[in-house]
Amino acid sequence: MANTPRSIIFLKTWGCWGTQGEVVYFETYGCQMNVNDTEIAWSILQKKGYERTADLKQADVVLLVTCSIREKAEQTIWNRLQQLTAMKKKRLRTNSPMKIGILGCMAERLKTELLEREKLVDVLAGPDAYRDLPRLLTVADGGQQASNVLLSLEETYADIMPIQHAAQGRSAFVSIMRGCDNMCSYCVVPFTRGRERSRPVSSILEEVRMLSDQGVKEVTLLGQNVNSYRDTSEVKFCGSERTKLSRGFNTIYHAKQGGLRFSHLLDHVSRIDPDMRIRFTSPHPKDFPDEVLHLIAERRNVCKQIHLPAQSGSSQVLKAMRRGYTREAYLDLVDNIKRIIPDVSLSSDFISGFCGETEDDHQQTLSLIREVGYNAGFLFAYSMRKKTHAFHRLQDDVAPQVKQRRLEECIGVFREEAERVNGAVVGSTELVLVEGGSKRSAEDLCGRTDGNMKVIFPREDVAIQASGSNTAPIRGGDYVLVEILSASSQTLRGRALSHSSLR
Repeated sequence: MANTPRSIIFLKTWGCWGTQGEVVYFETYGCQMNVNDTEIAWSILQKKGYERTADLKQADVVLLVTCSIREKAEQTIWNRLQQLTAMKKKRLRTNSPMKIGILGCMAERLKTELLEREKLVDVLAGPDAYRDLPRLLTVADGGQQASNVLLSLEETYADIMPIQHAAQGRSAFVSIMRGCDNMCSYCVVPFTRGRERSRPVSSILEEVRMLSDQGVKEVTLLGQNVNSYRDTSEVKFCGSERTKLSRGFNTIYHAKQGGLRFSHLLDHVSRIDPDMRIRFTSPHPKDFPDEVLHLIAERRNVCKQIHLPAQSGSSQVLKAMRRGYTREAYLDLVDNIKRIIPDVSLSSDFISGFCGETEDDHQQTLSLIREVGYNAGFLFAYSMRKKTHAFHRLQDDVAPQVKQRRLEECIGVFREEAERVNGAVVGSTELVLVEGGSKRSAEDLCGRTDGNMKVIFPREDVAIQASGSNTAPIRGGDYVLVEILSASSQTLRGRALSHSSLR
């Protein structure tokens, strides 16, 4: 604390603090976990009397929920802070002060810079400190900067029900675990989100039941390593059985023992409402033992779509990334998944230009994309992050222009394969959960298949039952059968045939 400016107060404990009906405005950047964090933070603040606005001009408090996964994401926040600071200075002249807060990963990673760099921020709250927000904001009312970025080994916010803001309540996200123990050499998440810890099964099931009662038709289970879930909240769960990994995969940490695993949770969640779709993200390939795959195959309401981040198609690069598997082990897992779940849809993540990646390594990644056949993906050029293993031990030696060229080639091959995979469903009938109107045309509706592909189809009344003559309009939240007529790399187009359900 010796180098900490006196104007900055670091708070470590929770107290009873209130507000006089201040209005808060949220901006959320990055992954779906940040969206869930926004809902948690808002739930905490609402109970303390805050109001929420969608109009920045009305806000007394502006909170940015941030991402640190890549340099570009952080630069976006720095640019936004400059804009907000200019607004804040104008507001001071009108006697309507505005507080600015940074929440989430960037708060933890860049706490000193954020507090000292041109004094842009009033409040910092790391991913495990949202319970402290009311007090941090109260301290900031006195003109002092306030910060709590301590990481926790226990915090899961299990007792806080997030306030969902999904469109008309048709889908919702449920956080089941936080943090990451994998320590991949490129990844900053273990340093911004902390160690893995899981919510008790009971609190998760309670939240899913509540969402079912509200009419939610799709729940996505969330976690940095969602399928590494391990509930050790009760002594009776803590046996001696070791965690099962996918065949041919390993970890840098010793095998964990005991706890209720992801297969147990997925089993119980899927039984709550047979007409509610269940998805999960983001998993690690190492945590797909056969019992998880068989459960996905057996349960009609567990979507047959798996996100399977590969990151690279080269065993040499995967070793440098500390991913815990080879190209061959990954492809064996893909084969096993397709054997157990024949109609599965796969998506993935890839990083172009990681430390030491050669042209041959890049070509191996292109061949892996062709061999697997994904229908969706997230591809990025490598961005070195401080604190990571790569920052301390490896050289960021691939030129930026080479990274960009390799990324563009990966995206090109990915789109070719996605168009081929999606084209295979033309002529079939897919069960689609309707999300609402199409953004491009008021005459069309959009929804998603079990495999998470977007489907566009005309807005028209259709049969209530497949064999019936009575018709009804299609609304958001309905299940409909859609005949697929055409496909691109990103979208399917079709014609609705009738209403339906998962049952």
